[in-house]
Order: sequence, then C-alpha cells, then structure tokens
Amino acid sequence: MNVYILFAHPSPDAYSRRVLGEFTRGLRDAGHAWEIGDLYAMGFQPEMDDAQYRREVGPDPDAPVPDDVRAEQTKVEWADALAFIYPLWWSDCPAKLKGWFDRVWTMGYAYCSDASGDRHTRIRIRKALVITSAGHPAEHLEATGVTEAMRRIMLQDRLLGVGVEQAELVILGGIMPGDESCRRSGLETAYQLGRSF
Repeated sequence: MNVYILFAHPSPDAYSRRVLGEFTRGLRDAGHAWEIGDLYAMGFQPEMDDAQYRREVGPDPDAPVPDDVRAEQTKVEWADALAFIYPLWWSDCPAKLKGWFDRVWTMGYAYCSDASGDRHTRIRIRKALVITSAGHPAEHLEATGVTEAMRRIMLQDRLLGVGVEQAELVILGGIMPGDESCRRSGLETAYQLGRSF
C-alpha cells in the first residue's frame, strides 16, 4: 500500500517526530511504501492568497491551482491511504496542517456540485489514520468533548466528507515531559499502527 504521511511539527526533536519514526518503522516492517510531507521542513505556505481564494469561489472547478497545491494533490493521487501525525494544539491540528486542508482540498478536486446539486470528489483514498499526541490524558479529552469535536471536524468533515472511505483517530494522551511510561506506550502504539496498517 502507498501511504502519504502529513507531518506537522516545527521542532526537529519533538515527541511527534519520534512517533513518526515508529509509525514508519511499522509501515516498513509491514511492507508498505510511504512518502512524508513534512509541512514545516517543506516550508508549506498555509495561507490562501487572494488569487487562490478567487479561484475557490469562482465558477470553474477546472481552473488551474497553484503549483505547490498541485504537487500535494499529486502525492494524494499516488497514495492508497493517508496518515496525519501532529501534536494537539488548542483542540486541533497546527495551523500549517489546517492550511494544508484549506489550500489542497480545492473546489473541483475535493468537492464540487454538478447541475443537479449532487456533490462529488476526485479523492480516492481507501483509509486515513490520524495520530495526535496530547498533554492531557485521552480520558480527559473524551470527558471534555474535545475528542468528539476532533472526530467531527478531522474525520467527518476533512476526510470522510471528501471521499475517504475509512478514517480513524488515535490520541496518544498524557504525553507530558517527565512521564516516560506514557511516552514509551505511545511509541509502541505508533509502531503497531504502522505494522497493522
């Protein structure tokens, strides 16, 4: 299986990068191929400019998109599956990744309505996996409604809502400095998720 991994963390020594390493080790051991889209290392521009905004609200779903957006769409087209690895910041993903969705899920690619009002998409992804690390324990995020909000936005809207067939959210919770047991457990989970992908 071809897996395109969207990774979003600015620090080279972040725990999320260790999660990425274990996940890809699991993918390798399972015989999958993958490519990593490290949004910070790529210098991905998350803000939509006026020209792209006008394209998105215009009448032509086949209008050209910016080169960096087309490059990302090509990677998605190569993939059978997507994975997203990032830290949980203020109940959502980092702005770089949010901007990736804003810019890459374009009109005519991720969504479009035909003359009858039926929506369709060009995205053909079998499954997506979202792995996020959080300082709070997963139980706290569930109890406060954060997890449900993440499922609705990341899974339902951004993934299943544009044609991804299956999507799963895994929260590696309780990842605080000094608590090595949670960190080790999270890394083992990341490996197993790659291995069983």
